[in-house]
Amino acid sequence: MTAVATEFETVIGLEVHVQLTTRSKMFCACSTAYAGAAPNTHVCPVCLGLPGVLPVINERAIEYIVMTGLALNCKIAPFSKFDRKNYPYPDLMKGYQISQFDLPVCQDGWLEIQVEGEAPRRAGITRVHMEEDTARLLHRTDPTTGEAYSLIDVNRSGTPLMEIVGEPDLRSPAEARDFLVRLRQVLRYIGVSDANMEEGNFRCDANISLRPHGSETFGTKVEIKNMNSFRAVHDALVFEQRRQAGILAAGGTIAQETRGWVDDTAETVSQRSKEEANDYRYFPEPDLPPLRLSEAFVEAVRARLPELPAARLERLLGLGLSDYEASTIAEARERADYYDAVVAALGGEQERSAKLAANWVLGEVLRWLNTNAREITELPVTPERLAELIGLVEQGTVTQAVAKDVFETMATSGKSAPQVVEEGGLAQISGSDELLAIVRRAIEANPKPVADYQAGKEAAAKFLIGQVMRETRGRANPAVVQDLLKAELDQTNV
Repeated sequence: MTAVATEFETVIGLEVHVQLTTRSKMFCACSTAYAGAAPNTHVCPVCLGLPGVLPVINERAIEYIVMTGLALNCKIAPFSKFDRKNYPYPDLMKGYQISQFDLPVCQDGWLEIQVEGEAPRRAGITRVHMEEDTARLLHRTDPTTGEAYSLIDVNRSGTPLMEIVGEPDLRSPAEARDFLVRLRQVLRYIGVSDANMEEGNFRCDANISLRPHGSETFGTKVEIKNMNSFRAVHDALVFEQRRQAGILAAGGTIAQETRGWVDDTAETVSQRSKEEANDYRYFPEPDLPPLRLSEAFVEAVRARLPELPAARLERLLGLGLSDYEASTIAEARERADYYDAVVAALGGEQERSAKLAANWVLGEVLRWLNTNAREITELPVTPERLAELIGLVEQGTVTQAVAKDVFETMATSGKSAPQVVEEGGLAQISGSDELLAIVRRAIEANPKPVADYQAGKEAAAKFLIGQVMRETRGRANPAVVQDLLKAELDQTNV
């Protein structure tokens, strides 16, 4: 066993920065749709930090942070304010960042986590506060002189940014990854952010320390930056966990510092000594009024909250779905909304409709989306039309096999199921007279499987049924075919 497992307890707290999907920036009217735009084209005097301009609070961003706080079980402060966070860095156009220090919008929340093999538990959330994003630094090297230099793209500067600060309640890299996955899911469900780490609109810093098992005193924490995927967060924490355990086991001390994760070498490297809050010289932002959020405003935001992932999962399990079915459907809000609409359109017995809808959504729908690299919001087959197709199968109008082909045609043509079935002549064949001739041809053309069946090999009948289904292009009623085939084979065997 490692020193981590035998001697030390790991303590992890996460700080997550989330860009909001507002159309304009936090304190000006510049567009946030700068992805792919030429550098420094989505800018104005406010986000450029020019003298004599005044910021104006984006109301939608405040709605989004309140919605986030409510979804994370936070208390919403009726009074909060903005502050100036001062530090000299080229990506800060004003020389300070407008943020929140001692009076954030949201405090004292929690998020339920659960790693495999362990019981679910709550991880605390200290606060959720509002700030603005910085500009983007682009580091370059002159190919002729080899001299390093940096360029600044101000397009990102001023984009609404939430910081979600977790309590030091996480005890393993696996818990940290689970926390991030569930947090991203909540943010996407409520529609406040795309929350994509690879695109930089969901960024995480991790604080990690070790202490002897049973100790109530925290060890010296190290902050880790530069992680752009859930895997990177997990691997960086595992590396740092082992590094610190090795130092402590050898009688050394941990330096409080900021370290960066290097993907190529799978290690953390020292970047700088860790700053404290007083290093930033916070003071109240004089150009912005305090935020006063009425109870009516907070309740109006609460009323717009959708059903959250945990509640949805519980409801789907209550419909008789398996853990896999329920969790896969509930994973994304758009998928779950589509599924619910299919169930509603099917009507009838709810548990049966729930199972039928799950079979199709997790089967043909996901297969088509994966094959075509599309999102469910782009699927041409509406929930109502999918329910109509499922209804045709239930009524015996088409077989399950044919229905899959019908779905494919519906997705590519935009036609309804009845229209595809009628135009393609795909209705199920159930008539004994029509099928009997096809069954007899299959028996005549395949003497060996017939002999195998008559020798006691029941499985040989499946091959013969397959021949009938092949000739009818899947339209034959399998139950009728089976009965006719058995009767003919048994009669031949007499």
